[in-house]
Amino acid sequence: MRAFLFGFIIALGLISSARAAGELQNDKIYFFSYDGCPYCQTADEYIRKNWTGLNIEKIDIYKPGGMYLFKQCAEKFKLGRNVGTPLFCMGDNYLMGWSDENREKFDKLCPAFKK
Repeated sequence: MRAFLFGFIIALGLISSARAAGELQNDKIYFFSYDGCPYCQTADEYIRKNWTGLNIEKIDIYKPGGMYLFKQCAEKFKLGRNVGTPLFCMGDNYLMGWSDENREKFDKLCPAFKK
């Protein structure tokens, strides 16, 4: 009985953290990253320097609720298992990785997400 109760409590915790994470919104940029990712850090520095006033939410995939939304974005765009960071979920578009090409795409998509 104790094992069942413990399992039930764990399951409730997972469900509540998923609900707390919410659902992806199309009017917001989701920036999925983690602390040990050098490309994430470069992207973050670029965005903070060049794009103020964006409706953007930076999400650490290893913090509570982060992996839930990360998986939602991967499923939305049918990315399968080959998904990495940085990952930007931007309405009907996504960008994965950070390169000169993705920076240019990011710059073209951003005006739609200004506050």
